[in-house]
Amino acid sequence: MTDKICVGAIAGAFGVRGELRLKSFTATPEDIATYGPLETEDGARSFAVTLTGQTTNALTARLSGVQSKEEADALRGTQLYVARDRLPSLPHDEYYHADLIGLEVFDSGGALLGRVKAVLNHGASDLLEIHGPGLKSTVLLPFTRAAVPTVDLATGRIVADPPEGLF
Repeated sequence: MTDKICVGAIAGAFGVRGELRLKSFTATPEDIATYGPLETEDGARSFAVTLTGQTTNALTARLSGVQSKEEADALRGTQLYVARDRLPSLPHDEYYHADLIGLEVFDSGGALLGRVKAVLNHGASDLLEIHGPGLKSTVLLPFTRAAVPTVDLATGRIVADPPEGLF
C-alpha cells in the first residue's frame, strides 16, 4: 500500500485570476478540501485548497500560491495527493483504488488471470482493468460482489468469478 493517495487533478484555469478547475476523485467531491494541504506526487509543491464553486465535471477552486491564469494553466494535469493517514478509514468492503492496482487476480479455481492495471469508472460502477500473460488485450472486470467476491489486501490477491466468456 502506498503512503500517499491521489485525491484529485488540476484540469486547467477557470477565469483569469488564478482560479482553476479541480477534478476530485473523492467519494464526496467537496471532501477534497477537507484533507489539509494537497501536494504533487513528488512532494515538491503543496497547496491549501479553497473551493469556490462548481463547473461542468469539476469543482472550481483557489490553490495557495496560484495567482494568475498562466500559473493555473501551467499546473494542468497535475495530480494532487494526500498522506494516507489523513484519509478516513474505510468499511471492510470498500477500498482505495491505489490499493487495488497491482494486485494479482485469480479465478475461483486458483488459476492466475492477471494483475490489476487500473480501476476505471465510466459512470455506472467501477471496473478493474486486468492485464497479464495470455491476454491479447486488457480485460475490464466489473468490480461487483458477484464478479469479485474476495479482495485480500494482506496477501495482495483478488479472487474473481468473472462472467462467462470474459477471459
